[in-house]
Amino acid sequence: MYEQPQRPEKQPDRAERPDQAEQPDQTERPDQAEQQDHGPLAGFTVGVTAARRADELGALLQRRGAVVLHAPALRIVPLADDSELLAATKQLLGQAPDIVVATTAIGFRGWVEAADGWGLGEDLLAMLRGVELLARGPKVKGAVRAQGLTEEWSPSSESMAEVLDRLLDEGVEGRRIAIQLHGEPLPGFVESLRAAGAEVVGVPVYRWMAPEDIGPLDRLLDATVSRGVDALTFTSAPAAASLLGRADERGLLPELLTALGHDVLPVCVGPVTALPLQARGIDTVQPERFRLGPLVQVLCKELPSRARTLPIAGYQVAIRGHAVLVDDALRPVPPAGMSLMRALSRRPGWVVSRAELLRALPGAGKDEHAVETAMARLRTALGTPKLIQTVVKRGYRLALDPSADSKYADV
Repeated sequence: MYEQPQRPEKQPDRAERPDQAEQPDQTERPDQAEQQDHGPLAGFTVGVTAARRADELGALLQRRGAVVLHAPALRIVPLADDSELLAATKQLLGQAPDIVVATTAIGFRGWVEAADGWGLGEDLLAMLRGVELLARGPKVKGAVRAQGLTEEWSPSSESMAEVLDRLLDEGVEGRRIAIQLHGEPLPGFVESLRAAGAEVVGVPVYRWMAPEDIGPLDRLLDATVSRGVDALTFTSAPAAASLLGRADERGLLPELLTALGHDVLPVCVGPVTALPLQARGIDTVQPERFRLGPLVQVLCKELPSRARTLPIAGYQVAIRGHAVLVDDALRPVPPAGMSLMRALSRRPGWVVSRAELLRALPGAGKDEHAVETAMARLRTALGTPKLIQTVVKRGYRLALDPSADSKYADV
């Protein structure tokens, strides 16, 4: 249990009193270089599940100060080796569709390139010139036009729901529609068209499969359930489904869902990507524009805003994933120290017993000396010993500034 601070009978020295904490000496203040040498994601660890464009996403995150833990949740089957795509292409060349829906730029380009490799490129382009070609969004539109084709229509929202609405409004009964799949079967989309009387042919432009080396994904999964990452990013629905499936195989699904629901921020590039997580009751954060840049911007806004900031001993102290900002100086802290810091911050200014802190330490035994050792390392890492006060025979507390007492008394 946390104990509320009590007024001692004998007045302690001024430096020991939380209600009259001295301002730290100027020599204790972080220097200017430390204050400026970090980005908005400094002190946070972000997991990346992408197989494609992972390097680009990782670089964007690292430039903003994040530590990146990358583990591809799946791999892509090379298009030229995909017998399913070859069979679908021959089927469409043998019986041309009325409508073709292109859903991703990389998939459309890959389809044409694969057809070229099979000697069917010109035939495919000729077929596409004679159909109603719909492009989901500006990037797909660019890929279509790069092949000398012209799309009939493209939604401003980049939403497959808007594409479906247009098709249903036009009427699809008796029409043959080819849909370029983008890693998942789009069952709701396809079923709606079939229910309205359309014949639907799926074009599996690329297929997702489990990664050849499952080790990195398992390590990312372990880090997530142990709160070793602050956020997980997803750029495709299959990646989200793969992580959930692997967690289920290992018996870790309940722990993963708890982590994503409370402590680890799940960030998806768009609503389609979020569907497997939402089906499990997990709320996700998404950018307004479904791109990597806006995804990173969302992280830069959300993670710092979720970090708790407290006025302690004259400093503004922000507790991040694996570091603490003391004013604007970034102080990396070992995992055991971060566990202690979080335990103390749950009731700032209140005494937390050694027994309570011992339970907060990862893998701790029964020896309370482990708390003293971890606390000494934490104080060293923070670079400002006055942030944490020792209360003799009782435990430790954060030296909360007097003006904050009422604000945080019932936290």
